[in-house]
Amino acid sequence: MSEVLTDSDELRKKVYWWLERPDRAAIGPWLLEIVLIVLITLNVAAVLLETVDSIYARWGFALNLLEGFSLFVFIAEYAARLWVATENPNYKTRASWAVSPIAIIDLLAILPALLYLLFPIDLRLLRTFRMLRLLKLTRYSPALGMLLAVFEEEAGAFFAGFFILMVMLIFAASGAWLAEHDAQPAAFGSIPAAMWWAMATLTTVGYGDVTPVTVAGKIFGAAITVIGIGMAALPAGIIASGLNDQLHRRRASLEREFRKALEDGDICEKDEADIESVRKQLGLSRRSADHIRERVHAETLSDAERCPTCGQPTEQKAKP
Repeated sequence: MSEVLTDSDELRKKVYWWLERPDRAAIGPWLLEIVLIVLITLNVAAVLLETVDSIYARWGFALNLLEGFSLFVFIAEYAARLWVATENPNYKTRASWAVSPIAIIDLLAILPALLYLLFPIDLRLLRTFRMLRLLKLTRYSPALGMLLAVFEEEAGAFFAGFFILMVMLIFAASGAWLAEHDAQPAAFGSIPAAMWWAMATLTTVGYGDVTPVTVAGKIFGAAITVIGIGMAALPAGIIASGLNDQLHRRRASLEREFRKALEDGDICEKDEADIESVRKQLGLSRRSADHIRERVHAETLSDAERCPTCGQPTEQKAKP
């Protein structure tokens, strides 16, 4: 029985190595990653082309065949990732992996098609939900992964911003209804009806299909427009701050790798390979890595030229 468990553990470790690619320089996992990226891209292109009736009438069978093959691959991928989830030190159980953002994205990529097999859902609606497979590219793009991490970490700030927007939406719609419901009963006849104008104004979209005509309505609308400028900047500021924090932490992680490699005084070929692997995984450019390398080298040399006891430069200490 123990031999069977050992073989299972070895197989799980091997599958994890292929899927999660801990060794970024490995050719096999890299090719598998490229195949999955191409398949995701083909799926998105197929969804776009299926909306053209002439193309779907001619190539419908091939597109449906691609969908069936893709669904099989994505289901197998999800099941395999769920099986090897315990090999990842970030997840203690498979359930903890299943509720992670990247796992939910993988589930959404296959769930619409599975629901279509079980329930009679409109095929056009299914095509629309299949576009969610585009989010699977988050796994393979460091930039998209960074953005996903920002949304995950700043969820509280986004919720607070959304709550403020809802409060302002109700306030703006109520004020517009009070000022305009007599003059424009069709557009501002109720507070829910006035919410369309309020949302377009608060988000600074301003479609212009509904506008205040009374003096009070115009004054109130001008005030809401000014407030809307700040509301539109709120989520942008949260994202910008979160991305800057993520980039700072990734650079700090690479800097720690350089300092670790320089503990013995030199960076060998193995250290270079490890650092390059970390750089690719973090999604940092070579220019950023070179800048970090130069700064760490300069700080290391500066520390080496100082006396470990008094902290004074050794050259000055040697002078009479």
